[in-house]
Amino acid sequence: MRDEIEKYRKAGVSPFGVNQAGVDSHRKYVEKFQFNFPLLSDPGLKVAGEYGAVKLMGMSIQRSVVVIGRDGKVVFAAHGAPGADESLATQK
Repeated sequence: MRDEIEKYRKAGVSPFGVNQAGVDSHRKYVEKFQFNFPLLSDPGLKVAGEYGAVKLMGMSIQRSVVVIGRDGKVVFAAHGAPGADESLATQK
């Protein structure tokens, strides 16, 4: 997302990441990788679980991209790291 942030912004999408680590850990991670989007803490994996982004055994987050439309419905979801063009195709 970091390198394609302008594509998301042009589409009117506000991307963010979700990870189970704590806020202090996120702060360091965001600085290290120069993220230009927020990283949210989900220590209990509740949010990740709701969107099917938890690995087997429910112990960690599986990298996934979920796009939620303005109506609150999921319009795109995929495991892995699909790029902006693929994940935003439904927004056009």
